[in-house]
Amino acid sequence: MIKNTGLAKAIIVTGALFFSMPTLAELSLSEITVHTVNEALPEVPAMPSDCIADSAITADALSDTRDNGPFSVRTKRVSRQSAKGFGGGTIHYPTNASGCGLLGAIAVVPGYVSYENSIKWWGPRLASWGFVVITINTNSIYDDPDSRATQLNAALDQMIADDTVGSMIDPKRLGAIGWSMGGGGALKLATERSTVRAIMPLAPYHDKSYGEVKTPTLVIACENDRIAETNKYANAFYKNAIGPKMKVEVNNGSHFCPSYRFNEILLSKPGIAWMQRYINNDTRFDKFLCANENYSKSPRISAYDYKNCL
Repeated sequence: MIKNTGLAKAIIVTGALFFSMPTLAELSLSEITVHTVNEALPEVPAMPSDCIADSAITADALSDTRDNGPFSVRTKRVSRQSAKGFGGGTIHYPTNASGCGLLGAIAVVPGYVSYENSIKWWGPRLASWGFVVITINTNSIYDDPDSRATQLNAALDQMIADDTVGSMIDPKRLGAIGWSMGGGGALKLATERSTVRAIMPLAPYHDKSYGEVKTPTLVIACENDRIAETNKYANAFYKNAIGPKMKVEVNNGSHFCPSYRFNEILLSKPGIAWMQRYINNDTRFDKFLCANENYSKSPRISAYDYKNCL
């Protein structure tokens, strides 16, 4: 939790303005991060090639919206009362992926003073491309990044044990996504759980040392983020990650640029491709990543970088 009460009030007030107006809002956070060690991940076998047809893997298909992917999607609600270690949420899963063998699983967490609906769009988007996904609420909207890491971990465990989707999941092929303080949680979790094979911190914030990140990391930054300032947070976290990494910065984006479907079409392609490549080891998605794709050509992208990937 943020100790500066004035800062916390500013975040809450701005959040209230956001939900009462159609324009994008700003919050306010502070400070920086870095290092220790986690083990290099062993290679995993690629998913069966008949899981997703080659012809389905196109830029247009990846840049679609909602559950418009190769697979049909169902959801299962996880109540706050039944959730073990987090604030409940929704499991999104493909219903016609029997040719894929076991599936990768991804947990998604919101940011400070925010709820599941801010990041829920990732659920159907990723599930329609063959992942089992849980989008969650936190125990408290004021939980700090390390608490959000713990809750991401708990949510992954609950999916693996779930009587509907648990048998579909490969527990060694996991991922995590988090917005704002949730992004800090994803970074923290990557240093603690070796079966997390890819992460996506979205406009991330963390104010403590969280360890050395070797896990493949796609950072989504927002150019005009005045809450978790990009140079101070997203860029620093990206610089300090030592594994495969890629950064996409949304032109003129506020802190809310990765949330509430504002940039769903823009972010779906790199996000889905990153998770497919590093959770599923599916090299057919390489063409949308790193040196193979120049995201900086888009006027909607203000910065693009990559290192150590592919």
